[in-house]
Amino acid sequence: MAVDPVNLLSRLIACPSVTPEEAGALDLLAAELTALGFAVTRLRFEGDGSYPVDNLFATRGQGGRRLLFAGHTDVVPPGDTAHWTSDPFEPRIADGRIYGRGAADMKSGIAAFVAACAEIPPEAGVIQLAITNDEEADAINGTDKLVAWMAVNGHHFDFAIVGEPSSTEILGDSIKIGRRGSFSGKVTVTGTQGHVAYPHKSKNPLPVLAAIATALSSEKLDEGSEHFPASNLELTSIDVGNPVSNVIPMRGELRFNIRYNDLWTPEALDQWVRARLASVAANGTDIVFGISGTPSRSFLSPLSADIDTLSAVIAARNGKAPDYSTGGGTSDARFIAQYGPVVECGLVGPSMHKADEYIALADLTGLAEIYAEFMRHFFGGSSQ
Repeated sequence: MAVDPVNLLSRLIACPSVTPEEAGALDLLAAELTALGFAVTRLRFEGDGSYPVDNLFATRGQGGRRLLFAGHTDVVPPGDTAHWTSDPFEPRIADGRIYGRGAADMKSGIAAFVAACAEIPPEAGVIQLAITNDEEADAINGTDKLVAWMAVNGHHFDFAIVGEPSSTEILGDSIKIGRRGSFSGKVTVTGTQGHVAYPHKSKNPLPVLAAIATALSSEKLDEGSEHFPASNLELTSIDVGNPVSNVIPMRGELRFNIRYNDLWTPEALDQWVRARLASVAANGTDIVFGISGTPSRSFLSPLSADIDTLSAVIAARNGKAPDYSTGGGTSDARFIAQYGPVVECGLVGPSMHKADEYIALADLTGLAEIYAEFMRHFFGGSSQ
């Protein structure tokens, strides 16, 4: 049974699956995958301070090598629909492109790997699909818990591909072999409120906040590593909530984010931040630091024969091997990397999260062909 990736993507776009509402997207995939002989399990995770999330796990085949495809059906909100040429949840095909929310990020990746799976006979090996509807927001009750459930239930894998947009200019010019981690923090400085004419009766938190901002942003974290650029700390907010100019505020907050490479762990960054804060004179104020949310750890998949195979498949198509990248933000690959080697291989994504999000139809069918050809080699034993 062949699967047309354009038709499948069109139907997925028509599901308004803004996080965490799956809006029929997982139902659609469950039916499609069942027809291809997959055993489909629906999993709903909740708790840990976040909303409930629907997830899907599918598996087909017994014995041999195990390949995992992963992705997400949830999308970001479309924003002001006045900026869209047409309804963002009504797929529109024009000039060799398909438009709609999720076209690039990343319902296209899912459509491509489902279409590719249809080309591979069940006896080739084990294909697993892990699909969540919680990547774009909290990412608490999605892939993190889904791959943990897989491990507990014996669903291991030899190699994984996440279908996130990874290409830069043309399909296959880049694949991601790792991602930087993300560490966010908040520093609260509490002083004593007072009148600006009587500063000796107050303790102004703002000079302390300014000194903290300088201390955090003036020292380089590192120079980068073999596969990663230098880590960077960016100040994102300094706020005292003071609407007037004649009052010294009592409290102020500073927020920052660090995108870090494989030279660091969240624990080491916590110690680094606290050391920088300790270098600042408190001047009678109280300084409190806390980590915001759960840090995302950096990861780097070991270069392997499977990555070589994927690179060779792309090189045969493009005449040039893909670059190996670790750039960009975070993705659900960080959760998968805790259980096995993973890369991100997907479409060109400059339109993701924008109005009139789109991909080229030729890229969609091309990605399905790349996935299918990789699987032929992967299950054929050339990567062992």
